[in-house]
Formats: sequence, structure tokens, C-alpha cells
Amino acid sequence: MAEDIRQDKKANFSALTEHNNNGVTRTSGLATNKTGASKKLVIKNFKDRPKLAETYTEDTWLKLREAVGAIQNSTSIKYNLEELYQAVENLCSYKVSPTLYKQLRQLCEEHVQAQIHQFREYPLRVSMHIVFSGVLEGFFTESLDSLSFLKRMNRCWQDHCRQTIMIRSIFLFLDRTYVLQNSLLPSIWDTGLELYRTHIVSDGAVQKRTVDGILEQIERERNGETVDRSLLRSLLGMLSDLQVYKESFEERFLTDTNRLYAAEGQRLMQERDVPEYLHHVARRLEEENDRVISYLDQSTQKPLISNVEKQLLGEHMVAILQKGLSILLDGNRVMELALLYQLFSKVKGGLPTLLQHWRDYIKIFGGEIVGTPEKDKDMVQDLLDFKDKMDNVTQSCFNRNESFINAMKEAFEAFINKRPNKPAELIAKYVDSKLRAGNKEATEEELERILDKIMIIFRFIHGKDVFEAFYKKDLAKRLLVGKSASVDAEKSMLSKLKHECGAAFTSKLEGMFKDMELSRDVMIQYKQYTQNQSEPSQIELTVNILTMGYWPTYTPMEVHLPPEMVKLQEVFKLFYLGKHSGRKLQWQPTLGHAVLRTEFKEGKKELQVSLFQTLVLLMFNEAEEFSVEEIKSATGIEEGELRRTLQSLACGKARVLNKSPRGKDVEDGDRFNFNNEFRHKLFRIKINQIQMKETVEEQVSTTERVFQDRQYQIDAAVVRIMKMRKTLSHNLLVSELYNQLKFPVKPGDLKKRIESLIDRDYMERDKESPNQYHYVA
Repeated sequence: MAEDIRQDKKANFSALTEHNNNGVTRTSGLATNKTGASKKLVIKNFKDRPKLAETYTEDTWLKLREAVGAIQNSTSIKYNLEELYQAVENLCSYKVSPTLYKQLRQLCEEHVQAQIHQFREYPLRVSMHIVFSGVLEGFFTESLDSLSFLKRMNRCWQDHCRQTIMIRSIFLFLDRTYVLQNSLLPSIWDTGLELYRTHIVSDGAVQKRTVDGILEQIERERNGETVDRSLLRSLLGMLSDLQVYKESFEERFLTDTNRLYAAEGQRLMQERDVPEYLHHVARRLEEENDRVISYLDQSTQKPLISNVEKQLLGEHMVAILQKGLSILLDGNRVMELALLYQLFSKVKGGLPTLLQHWRDYIKIFGGEIVGTPEKDKDMVQDLLDFKDKMDNVTQSCFNRNESFINAMKEAFEAFINKRPNKPAELIAKYVDSKLRAGNKEATEEELERILDKIMIIFRFIHGKDVFEAFYKKDLAKRLLVGKSASVDAEKSMLSKLKHECGAAFTSKLEGMFKDMELSRDVMIQYKQYTQNQSEPSQIELTVNILTMGYWPTYTPMEVHLPPEMVKLQEVFKLFYLGKHSGRKLQWQPTLGHAVLRTEFKEGKKELQVSLFQTLVLLMFNEAEEFSVEEIKSATGIEEGELRRTLQSLACGKARVLNKSPRGKDVEDGDRFNFNNEFRHKLFRIKINQIQMKETVEEQVSTTERVFQDRQYQIDAAVVRIMKMRKTLSHNLLVSELYNQLKFPVKPGDLKKRIESLIDRDYMERDKESPNQYHYVA
């Protein structure tokens, strides 16, 4: 029939050149126009549509059904595919599309229904146990059938997809015309999916065995076995294409995953240490992400990873941190700490929990450093090392998270102030040890870096005035004895303190440096003055003039100086007061030092000694031997100071005196004589004074001075506030004081100072309201 139609068309169009039949009309003069005028053709439709033969539809369907059957049975198709496509087009052109669509659907449905039997009849998994010699040796599960079932299912699915694509290519014209125009009808491809879903995958037993098999393969892979990932990818893709992935597979898969990792988390938390456990969790997460990439649907990734994180991390966060955080931090396990932070950042509430434990660790560890008096010697160095270590952790492991940096600062501030005053005192002494001459540990750059680190610790201290008191005392020693390692380093530290605490904090310290500079100028003038004297002295005198308000308070000590020294003092006093009338000079022998020229058998030497040592040694110009009592009487040196002085001269490394009886300590009744046999490779020998460890009394004295200064500051602040406000309630006054005062103070201390000011008539209580104060002008 199709061939007849094509022949008719050919005949009709070939007739156009010779006849005027079949709707073709020539224009007038077309044949006689020889001048080349334009020709115009008008083509009209067939007057009558060609009719199909009566058996054409039925014959064509038989041919198409035979072709579909061949595709479904994977046999060769007799007919040319182009011919089959043309046949479908012809049928669609003659309004046979609805019938054709129904017949095709029915044919496909029958084929799919026939496929279900191969799965229903598939043998179940076989379980067996084998007994050797009457003993149960093992239990074996033969899962080959499960795997074979999956492979058969996959093969059936792949065949179905391939067949559907081929059938669609033949019926493409039907798919693109009739089906496209009817929105309620599924396309041929969708019809194939629907039939496979309805008749095979939706079958309860088949679906259960398929999902069970897939879950079993995944479980095997999780246990370390190798599985066919391409098979799993294909089957899960099938479930996804058939739109049953979520309800048939994902829900069960996530439930099994939850159960597996819940049990695994509980077991491994007991069996493994924290670093090993963290690496295991990271590996598990990597494996699950890899599964998503390899064969799971992308939509499963979020709930899957969330489940793993919850069961392996979320349920054990506190246990992990309690069991392992201190171990990781103590051992500086940077890699594991970075992994810990990375894993906890993925879990809800993970970072806040880690932050709290991190803060607690710093407080506990730092509290041990600060709160152990036995470790006071190394406290500051330990604090610096601990701070460096924590800084490294925040930068290398915690991604420089601002919350962790701030928590670290809060923790340092909390533990360092739990022990009042002592950390401030020890930091001042530590700075002194670094700035003192003879400290060869560091270059200028390293010293600068150390000072910067010390300032970081210094910022955490509340009682900065305690630091100032001890720092001022040590700075005075360095400046007066000439023990400062570097003036630049001293001024750098001063600049740092000024930047941190303000100009008022460093004004006295700056005054000390100014005094030293002025003293140098005064000594230049004094030397010029002495050169004009009629009787120039053989002793070279150097004097430092100290402004009393800038320097620490020194206890005056009267000693018996040789006449030559007394004369020099009088000459200088006359010179100085002549230039600065109205001033008063008070000599401080405790801070003096001298260079003595001495002659031993070995030859002449110079001894660099303190003023007390000088007074003792000069006595041996008068006699060969003296007792402790005689030396004390002649010099007037306080007993404790004298014993340390004699000890340094007779019991130290440079023994210029002999003590009898021999011993390390100076006792009553000991006698001393000049050691003429003394030998030393150097010409100038420095004999160090035996350093008396700072006594409890001295520390208490310094702390008392700080406390006294604080009382003055509180009084001044109260008067200043009341003068400005005139009338104020007790609570508001205390609140204002806390804002203004820069050191920690207890409410009880404030109340005492307020009472003291009321007693001294600086302010008064309101007669009706005792909690109200009025300023008294």
C-alpha cells in the first residue's frame, strides 16, 4: 500500500511538465513567451486524499509487533528500521495513533509481566554449618545466590532499558506527535519505567530481596571486603530512575547505617585512644563520601554523613574531650588537634563544646603553673612557653578562630589573677634577669621578641601597680650599679609599658633615666671644679643624684667611712649645694661601689667591690687580722649585711681574705686575715656581693607600699567623683570607682576608705538616707 502511494505521487508530479491535470495551472502566454518573462506556478493540494488499503493497519501492526518481539527476545529484526519507522509514521498520519499506543503498551506490559517469574522462582540464600569430628567448627553463609540475584536483576534492568530505547526509536514519530500532544499520556520511555516499577520492582518479595542484597553488599564493603561497585551503581540508579529509591532503599540504608555506627562508636570509644579514634572517624567519613560518589544517589549524601557524624562524634563529644583533649594538648599533637577541630566543626554544637573544654584546660594547666609556690622560680618562663604553645594550637589547628583566641585570653586572665600580686612580682624579676648585664642568652632581636612576649602576659595582670613597684626597684639596681645590658632595651621596655598603661604609669621610671643623664652632666662639672682645687684628691669620686620621688625608698644606714671618703663627700656637697641652694643631700652607702688597687705576692690587682666590701678590706691596711666583732665595731655595718660581706670576701670564688676556722658560713668568733697568696688570671677581679634572697619582710614591705599607694588612689578617686557629682548613692559611687581604678579591689576595702573620708570630713552621709553621700566643700 505504501509503495502504491509513493508511485502515485511520482506519477502526479511527473505529469506536471506535460499536462494541466491534478491542480496545476499554467499562466496565460506561458508557452508562447519567448522574451524570457517570469513564469508563475501555483501548486494546490490533492483534491482527494489517498486511501489506505483495508488490511494495511492490521498488516503493519503485525509487522511492528514482530519487530518488538524480536527486540524483547534479543533476536534479529527481519525488517529495515527505516521501513518500520515509516510504517509508524503512516499509521499516525491516518489517525491510528491511539490504537497503536495502546497496542504497544499492552505488548510491553505482557513482556514485563513475564519477567517477574524468574525472580519469584529464584532460590533463597542457603545457610549451613559444618561439623568436623563431632565439633561445630564453623558457620558458613552462602551468599552467592544473593549476589547472583542482584546480577540477574541488573541484567534484566539493563535489557529492559536497551529494549525500551530501541522500541522508542521505531515508534519515535508516535512519541513526538500523539504522546506529546496528550499531556496525560506518559512517553514510551516513561511507560517502560512505569511497567518495570509496577510489575517487577514493586513486587514485595522481589523488592525486599533486591534491597537486602544491596545492603548486604554495602555492609561487606564497610567490613573491608571488595564488592562490585558498578553493579551497585547500576541497581541504585535503577531504583532512582523508578522513583522508589527513597522509600525502598534510602530509609532502610540510613537506619542500618545509624545502627552500625552507633554500635561501632560505643565499642571503639572503649577500645581505642582518642587520636586513633579520630583517625578512624575521619576514615569512615571519607569512605562514606566515596560511596556517594561511586554508587549512592547524591541526595543521600547529606543525611548519610550527618548520621555518621552524629553517631561517631555527636554522641561522644564530651567523652572524647574528657578522655583525650588534655593528652593531645600536653603532647602538642598538632595533627590530631587539627583533625579534632575539623571534625567537631561539622557537628552541631561541636565547636562550642570544644571551646568550653579548651578554656577549662587552659585554666587548670595555667592554674597549676601559677598556684604552685615550689615552681615560682620557673613560673614566668613556663607561662611564656605555655602561651606560645596555645598560640600555635590556635593558629595551626583551630584555623585562627576568633572565639578560641578570645577564650584563651579570658582563661589566661582568669588563672593568672587567682594568685594576687605574685605573678606581677615574678614577671618584674624575669624582666630584670633579661635586661641585666651578663645575660648572654639573647641577641638584641631575640631580647626584643622576649620583651614583646612578656608584655602579652603582663596585659593579663590586674595588679599592674605591684609589677611597677618591683620593676622600679630592680631598674634602680641596674642603673645605679651599671648592670643594665642595654640602654636601648631599657627604653624599649619603658616604651612598651607606656603604650600599654599610659604616661602616668611610667613617669617615675622615666624620671629615673632622667636623673642618670643629669648626674653625668653634674659629674663633668664636678671634675672641672676639682681640677681647680689646690689639693686634688687621689681618689676618683662618682656620684649619682637621685630625685627622692622617682626612686624606691632605701633604708638609711650609717656606716663609718674613712676620713678620705668623708672629705670627698664634703667637697662634693659644697660644690652641689653651691649650684643648687635649698636642696638636701642624703647619702646612700648601701648602693655604693669602688675599685681598690691591691698588691699580692703574685703582683698588683684591681678589685671591683661594693662599698661595704671596701670598708672591710681597707681595715687590713692597719693590721693583719681582725675578728667579726672588731670589723663590725670599726665599720658600723649592720650585722646581717656584714656577715654576707665577709662571706663574699673569704668564702666565695675570689678569696682575698682567709677565715679561721674554715667554713662556708660566718660565725661569731671567726677571725680574718689578708690572703697574700691570692692568685687570679685577670688583672681586674669583680668580687660579687653574696646576694641575699629577697626576704619575706622585703616582699611584704614592697607589697605594703603598693597597698598604701592603692589606698591613696582610692581616696583620690572618691574625692574626685564626689566633687564632680556632689551627691551620690553608695552603689553608684562603688560602680564609678570600679570604672576608674586600674587594680583589683574588694567592696569591703572601698567601704573602709569611704568611712575614712567621712571621718576626715571630705564627705558626709545623708541624714535621712544612710546610703546617700554628700560632698563637703
